[in-house]
Formats: sequence, C-alpha cells, structure tokens
Amino acid sequence: MKIIAMIPARYSASRFPGKLMKDLGGKSVILRTYEAALETKLFEAVYVVTDSEIIQENISNAGGDVIMSVAEHQCGSDRIAEAVADLDADIVINVQGDEPFIDKVSLSKLIAVFKKDADKEIDLASLKVQITAKEEIENPNNVKVITDINNLAIYFSRSVIPYHRDQDVAVKYYKHKGVYAFRKQALLDFYKTPMTPLEASEKIEAIRYQELGKKIKMVETTIESVGIDTPEDLEKAKKYLNLL
Repeated sequence: MKIIAMIPARYSASRFPGKLMKDLGGKSVILRTYEAALETKLFEAVYVVTDSEIIQENISNAGGDVIMSVAEHQCGSDRIAEAVADLDADIVINVQGDEPFIDKVSLSKLIAVFKKDADKEIDLASLKVQITAKEEIENPNNVKVITDINNLAIYFSRSVIPYHRDQDVAVKYYKHKGVYAFRKQALLDFYKTPMTPLEASEKIEAIRYQELGKKIKMVETTIESVGIDTPEDLEKAKKYLNLL
C-alpha cells in the first residue's frame, strides 16, 4: 500500500484568521505541521493543499511539497480529493494543519486498520476519545460518535448521543477527532457527491460518507491533540513547544 499524508490548509479560518501563518518558535504553524508529518516517517509523501498563495510560498520556500487548489471547497475532504485525484496512492491520511504536534501513535493505529483489512471492507478510519465532563458532552462544538460492537461508526452528531434515558445503564460518550484515513476511492466518491441532507443538517462531513454507505472504523485514543483554534491556543502551543 502506498500511504500519503495530505494537509488541507485554508488561510481564512473563521475563528482565528491567518492562524496557519502565525509564528510558532520561528516557523509558521503550517510549516511546523508539515515538518512534523515528515518526521513521523509513516508516509511515502506529504503534501500541503491550499488555496492561499501565502501558504504556498511559505511551504515551497522551505523545500516542501504543496498543491494549489483549483476550486472553492466547503470542507477538507473536498480539498484533498481534488488534489489526490491524479496522485498514486492507496491510503490518504488527512493531517490537520493547525495541529503541529502530531500524534504518531494514533496515526499508526489508523494505518494499521487498513493493513489488517485484507478484504478491503473498511473505507475510512478515524479517531475517537472518551469524554466524561457534562459540559463537553453537551457542547455542540464537540461532535459525538456512536459505534457498533465492531467499532464501526453508526452515527455522528452535535447532539448528545446516546440519549441517557435509563440512568441505571452505564453509558460512555466519545468525541470524534477530525483525523481521517481514507481509501482513495472513498474520497473520490465523496467529492463527486453533493452535500447530503443529514450532513447539511449537522454540518459534519463524516455523515456524507455514511449516507453513501461507506464503512468508517473508529479507533479509540487517549491522546488529546494540541490544536490551534484561537490566539489563546497559540500561546499554549508556544509554551508546549518550549517544553519539548
């Protein structure tokens, strides 16, 4: 299997515009993410996919591989699918551009899903982490996921799932982490399909894969990522970098 990493990178993030080009210890956030992906040695190639000439120049000047998006895209899967269409790859890993401290252990677990899937039944693999705090469980910014006994995703929602009607039954809640590993064909099928009704309602791209009948294997992790969504997160990342 040829495994590659794609890092979708938009400049105009709504909550923190230009965050990928913010300075993090002398390098941009996106460059640190790109270099961290290379350093895992899990991939035959790593690409940044962007619609921004500023990001393109930053990665290119550092000797990195970058692909410019041609079309406008509503989500990371669309951006990656356009870029990967003509590339030689079997498995594509979506690495978040705002997570410069990559969790190699969890990425290895995602790749292992496909290495064990001899019959090629799994279309995607993604990560989940258990949450216990009431405010986290009820926060609509946290996408929750429920799975079957084989850890295949049943549904994703911003609502609380499952609903805990019987308080005598022990229930675990899991947050979906937006790190995906795709078979290339699953990505291309997603790209050529318009946004589906449930996806449009929840604003969760994983649901489109489910509405297309794709099987998503969820892998549990206990490692919380260090993502950069706000200026406060950037300051935390700078302190974290100094501890490494």
